[in-house]
Amino acid sequence: MKKIAILGKPNVGKSSLFNRFAKERIAITSEISGTTRDVNKKIIMLNGNEIEICDTGGLDDSSSLFLHVKDLSLKTAREADVVIYLTDGKVIPQDDDKKLFRELCKINNKCFLVVNKIDNDKDKQLAYDFVSFGTKDISFISVSHNRGISNLIEKILLQLGFKTEVLYNQDEDEDIVEYIQNIQEDPQKPDDAIRVGIIGRVNVGKSSLLNALIGEERSVVSEIGGTTIDPVDENIFIDNKQVCFVDTAGIRRRGKIEGIEKYAMDRTNKVLQKSHICLLVLDVSVSFVELDEKISSLVDKYALGVIIVLNKWDIRRAEYKEIIAELKRKFRFLEYAPILTISALNHRHIKELKEKILEVYKYFSYRIPTSILNETISEATKRHSLPSDHGKIVKIYYATQYDTKPPRISLVMNRPKALHFSYKRYLVNVMREKFSFLGTPIIFIPKGKNQNTQEDF
Repeated sequence: MKKIAILGKPNVGKSSLFNRFAKERIAITSEISGTTRDVNKKIIMLNGNEIEICDTGGLDDSSSLFLHVKDLSLKTAREADVVIYLTDGKVIPQDDDKKLFRELCKINNKCFLVVNKIDNDKDKQLAYDFVSFGTKDISFISVSHNRGISNLIEKILLQLGFKTEVLYNQDEDEDIVEYIQNIQEDPQKPDDAIRVGIIGRVNVGKSSLLNALIGEERSVVSEIGGTTIDPVDENIFIDNKQVCFVDTAGIRRRGKIEGIEKYAMDRTNKVLQKSHICLLVLDVSVSFVELDEKISSLVDKYALGVIIVLNKWDIRRAEYKEIIAELKRKFRFLEYAPILTISALNHRHIKELKEKILEVYKYFSYRIPTSILNETISEATKRHSLPSDHGKIVKIYYATQYDTKPPRISLVMNRPKALHFSYKRYLVNVMREKFSFLGTPIIFIPKGKNQNTQEDF
């Protein structure tokens, strides 16, 4: 698959152009310099051609963090088939910009100079100063006004060896309807891909864990808390099963969330809505805190499969028994979750974690045969009768599993509202005893005989 990388200094509009190509707001955009830090990838369709486009962090030497971001961006440029070097047309060409562009041309000879923020013809007159970069082939665009995008796409496709079709009157500015015609719907990920979200508070090692799982440096790792802003996703295969990992932004206490981190938190929630399993990453080099427990509530909120990952085991603060005892005390509601002690830095138990993901997903997507399910429920009610409802008998007529990912089971009853939460918990324990359902939530939905709608209780 052909790959396009978008590079440039901070705050020139790289993420906005990426979103424009992708036809959705994937990357977080803001006026804050250095918002993007990791490489954001998306497979899109340009005139019917499948292409991977990569949004990179700004090229900046101002700190050790951004030097690391720059290294990752340059690595992406080396691997790309085409590089878009984006500049800000509102700013007079800078010497460091020219130096970076020429450096990129040496790394990748298929490098386009694209001048953004050319919102009108007056801006375009000023933008001709960019010929000083030493290239005659310059594209002038305005991402926010959707100007010049079709011409840029045509140049890219020609460079990549694809056929292009003239869909527009080139004398007129493009509008959003024409743009949507040019960029077709991006291909959907296969339904059988296992989607795994990585969650945890700031600086517990989520990005290091993602890098260890995929076997390469995909996320920027730094001791500076809050380095990851955009969700970073990567697909790998584990035993011929496609797994999509998403490293989310670290979560802070509500009162500590500021600026672009509010957008990052919104992205994290959207990621979890689409996830099957989450890796709850906890830092064992320090004590567990209340925020860890609050973050773990997202597992229940989105009905996710879960694996508890105890990271930084190489510098753990206490012995195994003590840490596990504290874990079970504070995270009692996740007692069904498998626990792995790992070191993302040293790759301890990474292979075991991959195997555990497949095991949890097997239960997460498991469907119990109806006859066996009803036998199990019948045995459970005989062993422990349902409590009466103010002296009136409560009965379960039959059960059926109507969904998976996670398992959802309807209990058809004479008095569905009388099913006490403690009895439902008992039934969940019976299911775990019988079928394991490791790391998997089990949802029981009581309903009446003639009740068509299903309500969670």
